[in-house]
Amino acid sequence: MRFGIRTLDELSVRGKTVLCRVDINQPVDRGTGTLKSVNRITACVPTIRELSEKGAKVVLMAHQGSDIEYKNFYTTKPHAKVLSELLGKEVQWIDDVCGPAAREAIRNLKDGDILLLDNVRFVAEEQTLFEMKLRLTHEQQAKTLLVEKLAPLGDLYVCDAFAAAHRDQPSLCGFEQVLPSAMGRLFEKEYCTVSSVMEEPDRPCVFVLGGAKISDAFQMMKTVLDRGIADEILTGGLVANIFLIALGNEIGKGSADFIEKSNYTEYYEKAKELYAAYGEKIVLPKDLAWVTDGQRYEAELGKIPGEIGAIDIGHETSADYRERILKAKTVFVNGPMGVFEQEPSEYGTKALWQALADTGAFTVLGGGDSITATEKYKLTDKIGYICTGGGALIRFLSGEELPVVKALRHGSTLPLE
Repeated sequence: MRFGIRTLDELSVRGKTVLCRVDINQPVDRGTGTLKSVNRITACVPTIRELSEKGAKVVLMAHQGSDIEYKNFYTTKPHAKVLSELLGKEVQWIDDVCGPAAREAIRNLKDGDILLLDNVRFVAEEQTLFEMKLRLTHEQQAKTLLVEKLAPLGDLYVCDAFAAAHRDQPSLCGFEQVLPSAMGRLFEKEYCTVSSVMEEPDRPCVFVLGGAKISDAFQMMKTVLDRGIADEILTGGLVANIFLIALGNEIGKGSADFIEKSNYTEYYEKAKELYAAYGEKIVLPKDLAWVTDGQRYEAELGKIPGEIGAIDIGHETSADYRERILKAKTVFVNGPMGVFEQEPSEYGTKALWQALADTGAFTVLGGGDSITATEKYKLTDKIGYICTGGGALIRFLSGEELPVVKALRHGSTLPLE
């Protein structure tokens, strides 16, 4: 076991039906019915291949699409095609999740076969609104439709969905209550990697925090500063803008208006408190950039025009951050420095990502926008470790016990036959 959770090394799977939860949620081109990216699918291939080659009957459960709005849901059919290509063998797919057709397909599997069920979020109990409103315990999740219909057909449960480990839903936390459980290879690798950042990072340990997910960033900052994990935090994006305004810097009315419209003004006080306690470790931009009529402009703090909205760090800040990254031994990154999707406002993100490629530090990167930037600049093979999890990674680094980790520890106590 590792961290109180079984690994695949402890399972004998030949002839067994293994219910395996993966996270292969990818951007979809609805016009062509194809996937825009396959990085998460590729990441879980080692677990699926190992289970299949060892003779398991592999049943894959996965979600596709944000579940805040039903229109975001999509079938997992294109994922089966991609998995078949990556594995070099057929991955069966069925237009069902836990109904009679799905159960019959599971019963008909032969050793080594792989079956991907349709989007688990087509089942209401797998949706975030269901999760947040009812707040079922893990024992109650074991009595939901999905678990009660599928668990009797399974011998073992494997979770390889670290990217969804912050979710508290039946496909992620219910099966471990009734089936002997283990984590897959991807889950094991990601959990051990981020644990090493939290427990014994090589120093200096530098965190680079940007983007627009403010609540997660502030919670993580407090944890890594309180625990002495981060030696420096380099800020960019909306994170930096909130700090700068909170500390009395004029960075343009557009920036302040955006924060107010987004209902983020409560973070001004949090920023003041963090800076008062850890100001020597929180590094803020020295200059910022804005775009007018497609043209990029930059200015030092205090010299920024009153009406603009800052959407990137400037050249001076980028050079400063690069030097700090090059001197580090561990670098953790979550969030870009600005609106990197557009050429006039991508300089800061592009410069820092090149620094990540050039540094000798162990680099860990997570979050959807961070991964997208890495792919855009073709630096995937230059990053030490890219974590598929965004929300799960941040929650873990915020000091929370992830629901799926708790469930897997319980499932790892259930006896193996």
